[in-house]
Amino acid sequence: MKPISSLKVALRALQINKMRSFLTMLGIIIGVGAVIVMVAIGAGAREMIAQQIASMGSNLLMVVPGATTAGGARMGGGSASSLTSDDAKAIKEECPAVKTIAPFWGGVTQVIYGNQNWNTSVTGTLPSYFEIREWALASGRNFSDQELAGAVKVAIIGKSIVENLFGSEDPLGQIIRIKKIPFTVIGVLTPKGQSSYGTDQDDTIYIPLSTAQKRVFGSRLPNRVRMIMVQAQDLSLMAAAEKQINDLLTQRHKPQGDQLADFTVRNLTEIMATAEQSAKVMSLLLGSIALVSLLVGGIGIMNIMLVSVTERTREIGIRMAVGARGIDILFQFLTESVVLSLVGGLIGIGLGVLGAELTSKFTGWNVVISILALLISFFFAAAVGIFFGYYPAHKASRLNPIDALRYE
Repeated sequence: MKPISSLKVALRALQINKMRSFLTMLGIIIGVGAVIVMVAIGAGAREMIAQQIASMGSNLLMVVPGATTAGGARMGGGSASSLTSDDAKAIKEECPAVKTIAPFWGGVTQVIYGNQNWNTSVTGTLPSYFEIREWALASGRNFSDQELAGAVKVAIIGKSIVENLFGSEDPLGQIIRIKKIPFTVIGVLTPKGQSSYGTDQDDTIYIPLSTAQKRVFGSRLPNRVRMIMVQAQDLSLMAAAEKQINDLLTQRHKPQGDQLADFTVRNLTEIMATAEQSAKVMSLLLGSIALVSLLVGGIGIMNIMLVSVTERTREIGIRMAVGARGIDILFQFLTESVVLSLVGGLIGIGLGVLGAELTSKFTGWNVVISILALLISFFFAAAVGIFFGYYPAHKASRLNPIDALRYE
């Protein structure tokens, strides 16, 4: 029997039992749709983490103060004030694996412009901070060496500050007040979006480090910094940079006896890579769960095709009696099985895409629908039809024509 004739016979047989055909396809529809939605959610999570990694910068290490001890009780990490601008300078000059550094000092405070006010993060840092974080200016300029040396009152602001204080007005050259101290806006940063912790990275203001230390936040100890952001020369030198920083600061801070180091070096690239790997594992887990639905749909196809073979035993006997070969019978029933899978797969793809879009709309989750995932789902549905349809088709092709004609 020619393939076109087999396809026509298969479609006619499926049309005779429309409801049963639809219920048979339902397992494939649900399975394919579930696979597409789950894979889209997983891919969206990986893309979001990749964007967050890119927004942080590359090859990053963070040096944070250690813990203080009060009344025999150890405070949390970062509670000590042990890092200084001199430490940051020494790291840059004496650690060959380090490319550049950016210490910072600041806090959250009220900012005023005209009759508008906003509570935001104000950070004192160096121009290298924006290089490390690969954060470009949308307009304006960076701090100059003279402004750093003179603790000049200038500020670079994020997009959220522009929206909340200035609206449609150009902020460049305008005066804002930070803790009642006037600052001139000299730059506006390009949007960064949310961080890996869900905070708005654009809701921030940057001022020269010296200005933050001397004029805005002050410090009981001179040149203190809250943290030091470090960029290694290359990803392959991250471990070397971490060791060099640990050795240098241990030498500079000289912990006595059993005293713990008053600083910690954290590898941000490793932390984000771990998060990305977790997202991949979760994506595979979700996809595997959805594949179970697809396999259940395949088993449903096999059961219905076995029932169909039993119901059409006399038809098979008549076809064989007029010259149909076993291969023709096998191909006919296999065609019916594949048609069920492919039609169900196409419907499932449509519902899966719709489901992914609705999931993104109502939950706010990031989803990514790839053409590759759609193609894989389609061909997997066809494979399910062939795999689970072969046994019933083979059984039909092996029937004895005489016994089939006698079957009631």
